[in-house]
Amino acid sequence: MDGRIVTRRSGLGRGLDALLPSSGSGDPGQADGLIEVPIAQIAPNPNQPRSAFEQEPLEELARSIEQLGVLQPLLVRALGSGSFELIAGERRLRASKLAGLEKVPVVVVETDVEGSLERALVENIHRENLNPIEEAAAYRQLMDDVGLTQEALGTRIGKNRTTITNTLRLLDLPVALQAYLAEGRLTAGHGKALLGLDGNPFQERLARRVAQEELSVRETEDLVRRYLQMSGDTPKGGSKTASRPPQAAETEKRLGAALHTKVKVEVGKRKGKIVVEFSDLEDLDRLTNDILRGS
Repeated sequence: MDGRIVTRRSGLGRGLDALLPSSGSGDPGQADGLIEVPIAQIAPNPNQPRSAFEQEPLEELARSIEQLGVLQPLLVRALGSGSFELIAGERRLRASKLAGLEKVPVVVVETDVEGSLERALVENIHRENLNPIEEAAAYRQLMDDVGLTQEALGTRIGKNRTTITNTLRLLDLPVALQAYLAEGRLTAGHGKALLGLDGNPFQERLARRVAQEELSVRETEDLVRRYLQMSGDTPKGGSKTASRPPQAAETEKRLGAALHTKVKVEVGKRKGKIVVEFSDLEDLDRLTNDILRGS
């Protein structure tokens, strides 16, 4: 087993090592700490319920990993002779392979002590000086790997659900903008303001201007509002068009992760709908069983 501590790029990952229990604690009931191991030594989880992964999201994650590295370590258990079995992090493992990585950061745990990892993550989120992207990645890891809901996460770290949602939304920013936040060139407030231009090519140009001119969050919000008015996204002299609630995007992610398929949430004035995609009748049966088991 390669026991070297993971080396990250300058400006990234300053607090993630501290989010995990120290290695060499001697307690077999504790995680072994954050280490780096060859991808070739990680075997897939035979109980992985998800068999199909959409290529486009994987490629997007791979591009993010190329620029920012793997922000969320994989969870594995030791099999002996330097090999490991994946517990959680299948998407990150596959995307890391696409990105051409030979090694990935992992946490070696006993399968019955993941609760200790949760406690370590929660405790250290409070006291470590994480950048906004590291903090969002830590939240996402607690939700995905440990299985916490936003409500449960908020209770554990003393923050309300809206704060959790807004922080997680920073991971929806383009990779270039995430790098600005990780490097300290933009704040979380800037990132939240720029989310108003999601999918707009002006978003990255404005981010560069904000960083170069060191504009305030209020100035950034004003620029975003003015651009939306000029582009017609907000009616001039009238009421603003209803923006998509952040809960809709977050619900899409949570349901998609739970059901292992693409989910779309549409919110109307009086009612909304949830669209769940399936590939064939067998996949439909799988989804039906998964939904009924959770009811």
